[in-house]
Amino acid sequence: MAAETEPAGGKLATDDGYRGIWYFNQPTKDEYKFKYSGGFATYPQQHAPIAIYCKEVEKTFFVYGGTTARRATDKQELLYMVSCFDHKTGLVPRPRILLNKHTDDAHDNPTLQVDDRGFLWVFSPAHGTGRPSHIHRSTKPWSLDEFECILVTNFSYPQPWHLPGEGFLFLHTRYGGGKPLGINAARCLFWTTSAAGVIWSEPQMLAGIAQGDYQVSWRSGKRVATAFDFHPQPVGLNARANIYYLETYDLGRTWRNVRGEPAKLPLTETNNPALAYDSRADGLLVYLKDVNFDRQGRPVILFLTSKDFEPGPANGPRQWQTLRWTGKEWVCLPFTTSGNNYDHGSLYIEADGTWRVIAPTALGPQPYNPGGEMVLWTSTDEGRTWKRVKQLTHNSPRNHTYARRPLNSHPDFYALWADGDGRKPSESFLYFTDQSGEHVWRLPGQMAGEFAKPEVVD
Repeated sequence: MAAETEPAGGKLATDDGYRGIWYFNQPTKDEYKFKYSGGFATYPQQHAPIAIYCKEVEKTFFVYGGTTARRATDKQELLYMVSCFDHKTGLVPRPRILLNKHTDDAHDNPTLQVDDRGFLWVFSPAHGTGRPSHIHRSTKPWSLDEFECILVTNFSYPQPWHLPGEGFLFLHTRYGGGKPLGINAARCLFWTTSAAGVIWSEPQMLAGIAQGDYQVSWRSGKRVATAFDFHPQPVGLNARANIYYLETYDLGRTWRNVRGEPAKLPLTETNNPALAYDSRADGLLVYLKDVNFDRQGRPVILFLTSKDFEPGPANGPRQWQTLRWTGKEWVCLPFTTSGNNYDHGSLYIEADGTWRVIAPTALGPQPYNPGGEMVLWTSTDEGRTWKRVKQLTHNSPRNHTYARRPLNSHPDFYALWADGDGRKPSESFLYFTDQSGEHVWRLPGQMAGEFAKPEVVD
């Protein structure tokens, strides 16, 4: 990736509390106000991971989109925030400000990686090509205090994965990136690699179907899997459809479909060997949420389907579903519904075989806007039946959404999310919960000292 002018690195300033950015997209001229909106500090699902547990220091490090605004009516700019939860003390430090992106667009929210030596890497994107993207690295292992800028370039929707002993496999989107190959898709999926994170290979194209694609991905050992949709002509992303699946075991040198067959890249046709679910046959849109692996190592994809992109009950039911590879076929199983296409949750598959979903599947104070009240679901039979274990939040003043799964998640810090009013600018706080859902904690919005204990709010 070509470099541009580097911004100065150095010791990071601290903020006096945890406040997330509020964001909206596409006004709708109805009671719902926007296609999607709210407290989007942990948005979007195409940015992963944003939190990582490091057992060496017993801390969960995380990044999120902060804001310069102190009140809902203030003009805001996006701050790249870096922090951690100390599992030994139960405390969080004042969050660090990596940089001010000088935009209010939450599509620029950062992602995180940690390498074999414990250095923190922050991958900070741009929404399109109008702003630069950055890669920063901490100057000391497992430290928030000081970062250096490694690269200034351009990428969108970053999904960096560090493979132990091998280096980085960086999945991302490049707007218009297929044009040199004669592919005119607006959003094309690419990957690039680096042994140490400093020198990167030339980006290679994974897919550019019709008007483009969105993807979610995850790593297990040296295996990286991606599930992606496509944006049909002529509507584009508001008609997103289908699910495709590819995986690599060798840092991207070979990509294969679920049957182990090598893929001929880039994928540009709607009907190709990576197709896992043809949603157009059902007349439905697809909103990807997460991808994970069952105890046999077979992929499971979490997604939501709806009839159209516009908010409101008319386009329901918005059906949560899992798509699981059995070894012979993909099996799609529905389990609950919720109010908005952009309700986002995460899928956990645990060592004892329990499947767990944390998602805002209960309507909230701004019904049918993104998010709602967070709910914990479990399945002990590979998604055939589900138990609604517990509603995690109640009587909230603002919708909760974008519950995100940490890499190597620790039971005490199992999901991270933010809240925000779905219909007008508002303050936004950040929350986390434990594996059992026994408690929900709010990160301190205002801190008097250098460290503070998150507040139990359930």
